[in-house]
Amino acid sequence: MKQVTETSPNNLQLKAADASAQASSIMRCFKLEEENYCLGLGFVDQVPTGAQLQEVMSPPAVRADGEVAVEQDIPTGDLTPAAFVAERAAMPKSARVTTELDEMQAAWDGRAKARELRLLAETRSPAAAPTTNGEEREGTDATPTTTPTPTPTPTPTVLPTRSAPTQGTPAPVTPSVVPVVAPGAAYIMKGFQTSQEKGYWCGPATFQSIDWADDNQKDTQASWAKDLGATTSGTAISAMVKQTNLKTAWPKSAGTYIVQNVSGWNSKTFMTVHEKHLGVYKAPVIEHVQLLKRYFPYLAFNHSGHYQVGRGYDRAKNTIAIFEVFNERRFNSRGNVTDGPKNIPASALFNATLANSFKNIGL
Repeated sequence: MKQVTETSPNNLQLKAADASAQASSIMRCFKLEEENYCLGLGFVDQVPTGAQLQEVMSPPAVRADGEVAVEQDIPTGDLTPAAFVAERAAMPKSARVTTELDEMQAAWDGRAKARELRLLAETRSPAAAPTTNGEEREGTDATPTTTPTPTPTPTPTVLPTRSAPTQGTPAPVTPSVVPVVAPGAAYIMKGFQTSQEKGYWCGPATFQSIDWADDNQKDTQASWAKDLGATTSGTAISAMVKQTNLKTAWPKSAGTYIVQNVSGWNSKTFMTVHEKHLGVYKAPVIEHVQLLKRYFPYLAFNHSGHYQVGRGYDRAKNTIAIFEVFNERRFNSRGNVTDGPKNIPASALFNATLANSFKNIGL
C-alpha cells in the first residue's frame, strides 16, 4: 500500500509527460512475494521493459497478409492499453490511488493462484517462441508427473494493509492449479448466453452472463456497465476481475480471480489451465481476445479487442467452448449472426489472446 501510494504520479507530472512516460507511470510493477504484478497488465513472468511497454501501447495488427474484404469494423468494447492509460491519467490523484489500491488488493489476494500458474507454465511448457506475426510457435511439451515445490527465499514484500471488501464478497479458497485432474470434457453455464446491446458493451454483456449463471438473476447490461465503469472506449479487464470477486460466488470454488498475462505460455498450457478452471473448479474464464476473422471464422469482418465467456472444453477435440456475446449482424447489416455458444480450437483462442495488446485473461 505504501509503495503504490508513494509511486503514484501527480496530475502535473502526468500532464507534462508524453504517452510513453505516462504508460510507465500508470502501468507500474510491484513484487508480491515471488510474483510480479503490473497495474493494468496483471501478473507477468517478467517486468516489461520500456520498449515492451511501448509495444503494448501500439495498436495491434488486425489484418494478416493476404486477407481481403475483412476490414476492421466497429470497436466491440475492451479498453485498449492507450485508453486505459489515458483514463487513469485523467483521474484526480486521490481517485487514481484508490483504484490502484483496489486492483493491488485483488492481486495480493490472488498471489497464490498466480504462483501456481507460473509453476504450471514453467513445468508444462518450455518457452513458446512467438513468430513474427505474434502467433505462438509450439515448443516440445514436457508433461510432469509431480509438481515441483520451490524453496521460497525471503524478499521484501508489498503488503496492502487495507481490509478486503466484505459486502457481497464470498470467502475465497486458494485452490491448487496443478497438477490437473480434470474430465475429458466439461461444459458449464448452459442457457446463460447473452448478446451485447451496444457495440462497446462486450464487458457488460460478458459479465451479465457470468453473474446470471452464478445467482440465476439476470441484471441489466446497463447496471453492469455502471458498476464496471464502462465507457464508449470500453471496459478494463481489471474491472471485470474486481466485480467477479465482489459480486459473484465463483471465487468460492476457483479462488480469487486475477488478471494473468499469458505471453509466456503456449497453447497446451492455455488448454490445461482451462481444463482445471472449467472442469474442476467449474468456474468461468474471462477471455480477452482480439476479435479477428482468422481466429473466429464465423465473423464476416475483423473487429477490436473483446471479451467472451470461457465456459467449457473438449480435450479430445482440443477445443474451448465460449459464449460469444457479439452479434455482428446487429451492428452491421452486412455482418453475420455471430452470438451464442461456440467451440474454438484452443490454439486459435490462445493466438487471439496473444493478438490482443494486453495478452491477458481473467480467471
